[in-house]
Amino acid sequence: MQWAAAHREPVGVQSTGHGADLPMEGGLLLTTGRMQELEVDPRHRVARIGAGVRWRRVIDEVAPHGLAVLNGSASDAGAVGYTLGGGLPVLGRVFGFAADHLRGLDVVTPDGRLRHVDARHEPELFALLRGGKGNLGVVTSMTLGLVRLEQLYGGGIFYPGRDALEVLSAFSRWAPGLPESASTSVALRWMPHDPIVPEQLNHQLLVHLRFCWVGGAAEGAAALEPMREVSRPLLDAVGPMDYRDIDRVHMDATRPGLYVLTGEFLRDFDAAAVAALLQRAGPGSGCPLPEVGIRLMGGAFARSDGMADAVSGRDAAFFLEMIGWLAPHVAAATPPALAEILRAMAPWSTGRAFVNMHGVPGGETEHARAWSEDVYARLVKAKALYDPDNLLRFQHVVGQGG
Repeated sequence: MQWAAAHREPVGVQSTGHGADLPMEGGLLLTTGRMQELEVDPRHRVARIGAGVRWRRVIDEVAPHGLAVLNGSASDAGAVGYTLGGGLPVLGRVFGFAADHLRGLDVVTPDGRLRHVDARHEPELFALLRGGKGNLGVVTSMTLGLVRLEQLYGGGIFYPGRDALEVLSAFSRWAPGLPESASTSVALRWMPHDPIVPEQLNHQLLVHLRFCWVGGAAEGAAALEPMREVSRPLLDAVGPMDYRDIDRVHMDATRPGLYVLTGEFLRDFDAAAVAALLQRAGPGSGCPLPEVGIRLMGGAFARSDGMADAVSGRDAAFFLEMIGWLAPHVAAATPPALAEILRAMAPWSTGRAFVNMHGVPGGETEHARAWSEDVYARLVKAKALYDPDNLLRFQHVVGQGG
């Protein structure tokens, strides 16, 4: 970073491959994959995690102690980059955003200075890094609080795609009444041929209900029962589980590919929203996207820990999440399909996006939708202070005209 600042050379940062949505022409690319520091203190329930560590390694290290981390749908993602964007965990309704559990960060700012920041040391920089993504420096490690997890009941239920209207309608009525112990989402999925996917589900449009209950199996089963009575599932894989098997809940594809992720926070997901979504992404729509989902928000997502942060989405009821595939035979059709669904769901949108799943945003106005007006103004001010030459100008950049 000192060399880049001296030569006014722009800098890009990459760890696991997630978020490589835009071409980088010129500049210095920093890859953090060799930063594999991992220290776990089960007594105090904290872990120090290097910038190149993936969630899978952390999960396997902490699970024997009855602890868990707040990773997302795929444990193959890098822990640090995910958390800097806020982090939307599978168990978020119980424990909140991943960034809520940040205790401290080691960050190299664009002047080449290594800073140790937390709630007491440079609190504004720490606050803006909790959800502000990579605008203000290169994080080399983070100290993260761990959560105690003694019982978990979860997994997924797959319904035939032809029953999408019935399943999504039932979900829209059932999900808002769930207690905070439950985290859930539902998705229209074109299932790939992948080792993690059961053979009988390959290459067909399905409706995938994902469900997790932090607590006993009997209580979890009772909460899920209304959805088990909907349609006739092709596969019901929900039951008591070890957190090390958390990838079974979403069954994300495990093979690398050219994907773009985008989404929108929603204030509601009612019958009209169900109809609008199915018209663009349901059976017979010809939608080229491999996944279009709706995640229940609320619960601990809606609460902060009292410290300032840059996390968005606390006021949302649901989150619309979409995965587009950029393979040659669908690359041209994917961006219009994403845009069409976003337009169709605009009447239910809060107007906010999520920086970790914002796709390839356009100019500064679109970039700014990932945060509230106040947070965005603070990010722009901090960007001018810490990175006046806009060295960190790739990916999701604030200010500088986007």
